Amino acid sequence: AFSRLVLKYQDRVLNACWRISGTLEDAQDLAQEAFLHALKKMETFERRAGFYTWLFRIATNLAISHRRKSSRRTHLSLHQPDGQLAVDHQAATLVGRVSDDPTDPPARLSASETSRAVVEELERLDDDHRAVIVLKDLEGFDYEQISKILEIPLGTVKSRIHRARMQLRDRLLPMLET
Repeated sequence: AFSRLVLKYQDRVLNACWRISGTLEDAQDLAQEAFLHALKKMETFERRAGFYTWLFRIATNLAISHRRKSSRRTHLSLHQPDGQLAVDHQAATLVGRVSDDPTDPPARLSASETSRAVVEELERLDDDHRAVIVLKDLEGFDYEQISKILEIPLGTVKSRIHRARMQLRDRLLPMLET
């Protein structure tokens, strides 16, 4: 039964770990560690939240801890789990969320310039803000799910997402206006 759960969630867990940790190699290790931890702690799963949320809490916490412990500078990956670059969709989504005019500014930059800027600015966010942006804007979790995954109050999730988006907007807007 657990192997079916691994097959069902492995791509999304790997993708989230990759976006938070910044490297595929680290993400693969973190995803595997998350599943091993979940298997070992299965008896502690209280079913207050869904298995998916519980598993993502484990994976996200591991990835954030790893990133904080890492002394080297990592780079955010915008690749899909299959290795394909998904810059246009993801960068455009984030730029659209932080821009006052989501349709015009991305049209003024090439896709590679936009993606490079988004990656650089995501990298500059602190770990807490980066985690909520990855979970909300790239993974598509709702506020309540993020609250459960990160084990923080719903209001904190909302304020972190707002602050992170405002930071991204403030940093990206001057470049987009030129």
